[in-house]
Amino acid sequence: MNFPSKLLEDAVLEVAKLPGIGKKTALRLVLHLLKKESKDSESLAHALLNAREHILYCKKCHTISDHEICDICTNNRRDQRVVCVVEDIRDVLAIENTNQYFGVYHVLGGVISPMERIGPDQLNINSLIERVLTDTEIKEVILGLSPTMEGDTTAFFITKKLKSYPIKISTIARGIPFGGELEYMDEVTLGRSIATRTLFESKED
Repeated sequence: MNFPSKLLEDAVLEVAKLPGIGKKTALRLVLHLLKKESKDSESLAHALLNAREHILYCKKCHTISDHEICDICTNNRRDQRVVCVVEDIRDVLAIENTNQYFGVYHVLGGVISPMERIGPDQLNINSLIERVLTDTEIKEVILGLSPTMEGDTTAFFITKKLKSYPIKISTIARGIPFGGELEYMDEVTLGRSIATRTLFESKED
């Protein structure tokens, strides 16, 4: 792709680094911003920089937050006895949009993936174990992980770590097809999967 301006090319190449955006889409976005008033581009740049500099991660559940402890964890109307373990913030948003889950979360920050050299120590698994150990109010851990090979591997690992604790370990119902990603599921299917969750059974049992 040939550009009439080096400045335009630099802008397009930076936008194209975002996931799911190719150079053609990046070009359309940049040209759109150039047609808008400068204050619109400044507002976008300010919002991104402000988010990058000031967004925090909840010290309790590891989701993105404006405070040290997120609004979900501090909400007295949420059921603190039930913790839904998810891969990342996108899964929290997907489950919240179902309006059928009223517990709290624990964000792992990924899943175990030997192919990508991601092991348990690189995820927020130890803090989950510590959370269950110290918070006697927790009665159930829901493994809300995508039904993929990596998701199942992570679920089995967590189950092995938690099986000695007096809590119920459940998993979302398999209304979600194997290999599916939670963030792409429709709200009805995902909501039913949460509502009809089942006890998690390890292949080792």
